[in-house]
Amino acid sequence: MPTTRRSYLVAVGAAAAVGTTAGCLGGGGSASALPDGCDVGELDVVSSLPRPALGPEDAAVTVDVFEDYACPHCQTFTQDVYPEIRSKYIDPGEIRYRFFDFPIPVDDEWSWRAASAARAVQARADAETFFAFAKGVYGNQDQLSGDGHRIVHDLANDLGVDGCSVAAAAEQEPYRSVVEADRQGGRDRGVAGTPTVFVNGEALDGYGWETVDAAIQAELEAAG
Repeated sequence: MPTTRRSYLVAVGAAAAVGTTAGCLGGGGSASALPDGCDVGELDVVSSLPRPALGPEDAAVTVDVFEDYACPHCQTFTQDVYPEIRSKYIDPGEIRYRFFDFPIPVDDEWSWRAASAARAVQARADAETFFAFAKGVYGNQDQLSGDGHRIVHDLANDLGVDGCSVAAAAEQEPYRSVVEADRQGGRDRGVAGTPTVFVNGEALDGYGWETVDAAIQAELEAAG
């Protein structure tokens, strides 16, 4: 199973701590963290959103991926493996591909903030835009801790989504309960690190392209 820079047990303790800290950051964070000119006020708290997914709902194979936006292994998966899955299986309509948040957290702030920003993009656009935004976040992963609000603002604007609202979502975390529900669902399924990939409900021992490709192929062949 892939691991991140922190063990799962340590991460659980950190998550408990950040739950208290992030309440202060999300509810009363400094407005100076937002890009100049952004004043959107307090955002409504959102408790549920559809699952970010691509591909036909009735596909014979479903691929579920649990990710943490601050995890370097997830960056590698998104940049190197996801494009292969996309071109070979998603675009031809062979599989259903579903994204799940699983902030370990690798970064006590931006594992959560980036997830909320991405869900804000999803809520204001569609799944395609969500996945494009997520790819952009991973492309700027090493800058999130120092310049995250500007990064998510600019990425959103480039995709035709109001950047100020997305930056505010990163600051206030109105989608925190959506992200937490995903993480709890991952725990219930035995997720202990990111990225974790499931193919038709079975967790894979690794996330490399060869591993994922072989698992998908086997399920497609079994489905006839």
